[in-house]
Amino acid sequence: MLDRFNREINYLRISITDRCNLRCVYCMPEEGIKLIDHRSILSLEEITEFTKCAVKIGINKVRITGGEPLARKGAVNLVRMLAEIKEIKDLSMTTNAILLPKYARELKEAGLMRVNISLDTIDPDRYRAITRGGEITDVFNGITAAIEAGLFPIKINCVIKKSINEPDAVAVKKYCDANGLTARFIYEMDIEKGEFGIVHGGSGGDCENCNRLRLTSDGLLKPCLFSDLSFDVRKFGCEQALKLALEQKPKCGVGSTSNKFYNVGG
Repeated sequence: MLDRFNREINYLRISITDRCNLRCVYCMPEEGIKLIDHRSILSLEEITEFTKCAVKIGINKVRITGGEPLARKGAVNLVRMLAEIKEIKDLSMTTNAILLPKYARELKEAGLMRVNISLDTIDPDRYRAITRGGEITDVFNGITAAIEAGLFPIKINCVIKKSINEPDAVAVKKYCDANGLTARFIYEMDIEKGEFGIVHGGSGGDCENCNRLRLTSDGLLKPCLFSDLSFDVRKFGCEQALKLALEQKPKCGVGSTSNKFYNVGG
């Protein structure tokens, strides 16, 4: 399906929770956030029905995000439900990997194809500071579990300040090369100011070729991360929400006060 700027929109990112077991400095305030009421969260069935509607108009790539998606009860069941939609050619998940030792094999058996794992440094103290208390050995164990489960390709998302030559980024790239992983470098964004850059090793941050829509855990369909536009799929219905998002997707985002990484999944 084409938007009004003739971009082919085929990618749906689904945030299934705003909850997370880390408190990364660029994602969440130290004091935490006001969590979405459970009664407002889309059920697994609602997410699946919306996705079935989306594939009818051209969506064939789906990524499950959070918060931390594996913090959502039933995440494996959702993967199984989405994997049954034959039009989906690429079903993936972005995760911090901490819960992968428990779920990686189940996710693979349910139909998940691959994972992106967040890792901004391989230094334990730096990781603990960035995540406000996380232990990097948990991530390494999660990566091992993903490898053993066959969730390939495994892509590592590394947030950078200004350059891929920053010490942490260089070390992450070396680690990835040594372990058969693919490194992607993402400039630290300011959603409110509309500051972002093109992802090194990926397709994000390129407005001219943007192919994605985002669904939040409480049912808001967002055509752009850097815009306050959103359409409630419960209010409008799936088809109308998709139509409106497609028609009003901006040429380029300029900033958003409503979107946060923990509620749209980046």
